[in-house]
Amino acid sequence: MTPEQLALRDAVRSLLDKHSDVRAAIETPHGYDKAVWARLCDIGVLPIPEQHGGSGAGLTETRIALEELGRTLTPSPLLASTIAAQALLTLDNSDRLLRRIADGAIATLVWPWDGTGISATSDHLDGVQRYVLDGDLAEILLVSDGEYLYEVDPDQPGVSREHTPTMDQTRRLATISLTNAAATRLGHWSPEIRDIALAALSAEQVGAATRALELTVEYTKTRVQFGKPIGSFQALKHRMADMHVLVETARSAAEAATDEVSAAVAKVYCSEAFFKVAAEMVQLHGGIAITWEHDAHLYLKRAHGSGQLFGSPAVHLERLRAKI
Repeated sequence: MTPEQLALRDAVRSLLDKHSDVRAAIETPHGYDKAVWARLCDIGVLPIPEQHGGSGAGLTETRIALEELGRTLTPSPLLASTIAAQALLTLDNSDRLLRRIADGAIATLVWPWDGTGISATSDHLDGVQRYVLDGDLAEILLVSDGEYLYEVDPDQPGVSREHTPTMDQTRRLATISLTNAAATRLGHWSPEIRDIALAALSAEQVGAATRALELTVEYTKTRVQFGKPIGSFQALKHRMADMHVLVETARSAAEAATDEVSAAVAKVYCSEAFFKVAAEMVQLHGGIAITWEHDAHLYLKRAHGSGQLFGSPAVHLERLRAKI
């Protein structure tokens, strides 16, 4: 990373260390800390060019911030707003919406990543899309029917938004139902948005897996059994070494995700690596890991949820097979 990127990472990490309270955030009606979100926007983590009111950060800088958010599992609209902003940046008439996002407005993108879809008739939309990031909170609602990108007023008749409780309480998802909802066509849909979403999610997964490994190593240094720290036992050393290899390989895959194939590879590998590391975290922590008070179960739930988001590893493996 460049000195500027290192400074960004340190700034985000310092902010989260001081102000992020995951359990308090998930208990709020909106599921995230608004003050932390405002501070993140002030730091400049959104990938919006300066000419559109942003800080000039690119996707690389945003992925650094997402990795830090993954480390702490901090609930945040950053992933949803990043994907929406990238969809808008493919168009020529999106300055108004990009400026709102840069100012902290929550944006989300409704797109058919799970095979379901939205149909359009004379700029009116119908359909149901599940598992939409921050869909019930978004102030800017973008919808794709697979051919065009539309702006939809989230508060108009014909738009129903319902929060979807999930196993992973640190991720806000919703079901969006459109019934003859009026929409403004913004331009053509760009399929590359899927690759950007996968790369961004992979960065977040790497951050979470990294922290899960760190917490596990710290615990095995302090947990004593048979008069010795359990981390001194050779069998556990081998297991943690395997976790380290998974994390670092996942990091390489995430950083290399720049096109359709590499983004799919990153989604598959980072999803599976994070799940294996989180499962080992639970095993090596023993009984304490399945208590509400410990964070291990939160990492395992995030691993399950993020593994299925934007398509399971099996879905993307099938895509990769079709490319070979």
